[in-house]
Amino acid sequence: MDSLTEPDAWTVAGRSFRSRLIVGTGRYKSLEETAAAIEASGAEIVTVAVRRVNLSDPNAPMLQDFVPPTRYTYLPNTAGCHTAQEAVRTLRLAREAGGWNLVKLEVLGPPPFLYPDMAATFEAAAALIADGFEVMVYCADDPVAAKRLEEMGCVAIMPLGAPIGSGMGVVNPFLIRAIKQQAKVPVLVDAGIGTASDAAFAMELGCDAVLLNSAIAHASDPVRMARAMKHAVIAGREAFLAGRMPRAYRADASSPMEGRIAP
Repeated sequence: MDSLTEPDAWTVAGRSFRSRLIVGTGRYKSLEETAAAIEASGAEIVTVAVRRVNLSDPNAPMLQDFVPPTRYTYLPNTAGCHTAQEAVRTLRLAREAGGWNLVKLEVLGPPPFLYPDMAATFEAAAALIADGFEVMVYCADDPVAAKRLEEMGCVAIMPLGAPIGSGMGVVNPFLIRAIKQQAKVPVLVDAGIGTASDAAFAMELGCDAVLLNSAIAHASDPVRMARAMKHAVIAGREAFLAGRMPRAYRADASSPMEGRIAP
């Protein structure tokens, strides 16, 4: 079977997925657009900001009606949380409301950079793991911090490519690669992806998956961008598995000189 059609699943916390693209559910113009973009992306996991989703009012439009949890794996996250206590409380409420145990932890520092607050992240991760959660953790692009989170028991490490919503792409590929090389759990680039080439590049570094939201939701045509991201992640993964040619500081003609017709 051709490598393009062989299953290339990845596993987190004992759950296997074929799509290596995880997408968010916020910032779209409507729930209809949200559903159409997620469908086009081919994603199997969607992140849900617990503090912004309607889980209780049956009279209001509900994400679940457009992006059904029977079809997609919901990944509750702590978007907007700035303290460990806030993040832990949010995810405990999510588990009470929906029974979710696989969660995404993020604790943000102050504006304008919203960089991960790593001291608070360690505190929250410890509390959640002790409480039986399976924690996928958003973190700084710091190999030491990433390894510590893994050793604490986090089921996936999610270093930022660039600040949330910046669209700057992967600004420090050396550190992302370093985190991946030492990890025994999945590594996902989370935040900063701006366009399809950024997603492909993250996958070419060897990352297990890419998580993004703004790059699709803020595109002029979110559904088309979602399709582009789907193919970018596939292409980046194939390129990583294929092994790129080595870089050189001299030219090497693709047509050899040997055997050519003499002038």
